[in-house]
Amino acid sequence: MERINGDPSMLARRIGWFTAACVLIGNVIGSGIFTTTGFMARDLGHPGLILAVWLMGGLVALAGALAYSELGTALPVAGGEYVYLTRAYGPFVGFLSGWTSFAVGFSAAIAAGAMSFASYVLELVPFGDEGTESALSIMVALALLWAITGFHLLGVGAGEVLQRTLTILNIGAILFLVVAGLTVGKGDWAHLALPDPRTTPSIGLCVVSLIFALYAYSGWNAAVYLAGEVREPARTLPRALIGGTLFVMLLYLMLNVLYFYALTVAELADPPLLPVANKVAVALLGEDAARLVTTILCLSIAGAVSAMVWAGPRVYYAMAKDGLLPTYFCQLSGSRGTPTHAVLFQSLWASVLILSGSFERLVIYSGTVLTIFSALAVGSVFVLRRREPDLPRPYRTPLYPVVPVFFLAASAVIVWNVLYERPMEGAMGIATVLAGAPLYFVWGRRGR
Repeated sequence: MERINGDPSMLARRIGWFTAACVLIGNVIGSGIFTTTGFMARDLGHPGLILAVWLMGGLVALAGALAYSELGTALPVAGGEYVYLTRAYGPFVGFLSGWTSFAVGFSAAIAAGAMSFASYVLELVPFGDEGTESALSIMVALALLWAITGFHLLGVGAGEVLQRTLTILNIGAILFLVVAGLTVGKGDWAHLALPDPRTTPSIGLCVVSLIFALYAYSGWNAAVYLAGEVREPARTLPRALIGGTLFVMLLYLMLNVLYFYALTVAELADPPLLPVANKVAVALLGEDAARLVTTILCLSIAGAVSAMVWAGPRVYYAMAKDGLLPTYFCQLSGSRGTPTHAVLFQSLWASVLILSGSFERLVIYSGTVLTIFSALAVGSVFVLRRREPDLPRPYRTPLYPVVPVFFLAASAVIVWNVLYERPMEGAMGIATVLAGAPLYFVWGRRGR
């Protein structure tokens, strides 16, 4: 539990492999897998096509995880993409990455997760008119966010206990749903071959659906944000990134097969689209069992929100250490080892997004800019190999340069199609990134 270089402002390396894996898995398996297949069913209308999108999303995430394993072990400090982009492209690009992580990356994902949690809670305890439910949904989402924030402010030890517990419940929820649905559920394997005649898929809609899948896979890089706090990062980070991504991919494919076993793709595409897992539970197990499943799913979504509340502030902490944010954000809370001010800052902005955004818009809005910066980070593998060939690399990306090129190509197609299919959300994301430029020239120069 000693601090790096004896500096009391530095994070302590106290996190083991199990906690790092729980942060990654808990961050990935959140609301996305339980909510986004309904949107894909509406847009694509064929089970095989939807499963292919989920598989492709997993392969893209795995390619990113392989590249990030090299970056994380070469630069085992807190901050994630901010650190890699600063090293490869300079402080301006690094600052824009950190600014985007705050503005939409973590904060929008937290907001979307909290809104999804509220949607499931209201399935358990429905209220009358739509206006009342809308206001109550916002209240529930805010209550979840600030309860988890308060827990993480108690310190790293309390955060570890919370994250481990919620992640175990998360995995248990999926295994319970799959096993119960396949053994005693009332489904039909013929649903897997039945398309929706009302839908005409297109390449553009397939790519937008891939955005939804990648939103559900987002978090595959979560362990690198804690790289400055994990023990033995050369071993811990690749195991967490690669093993965790493969594990999640398998679970996601199993769950989607279960969805189509329970309902036809046309039934999944009928409103409401968001609580798709609840619709499946009702079809397979009946109302009473579905209520129990929904309760467990609420806990799993809370685990994803908890992981993001924990990981995100480490980016702002790293920026403050470099003088690109006020030192206020790198102050630790004594023996608890938590960047308290950074945690509060993030949760305040996530609260604003909860009050102002819809779930679907938040997904595409945040997904576009996250794809851009993840691609830049993977691209930094090329830059750093050329510029710093002697940088110690305990792990090297396999099949180089094929793996990073695959990730970059997929990212380019995704961004282009989002800008074409959803120009408003894409433009909002890019505008948010550019809004960080004047902040850099005001505060960045002042800090240096």
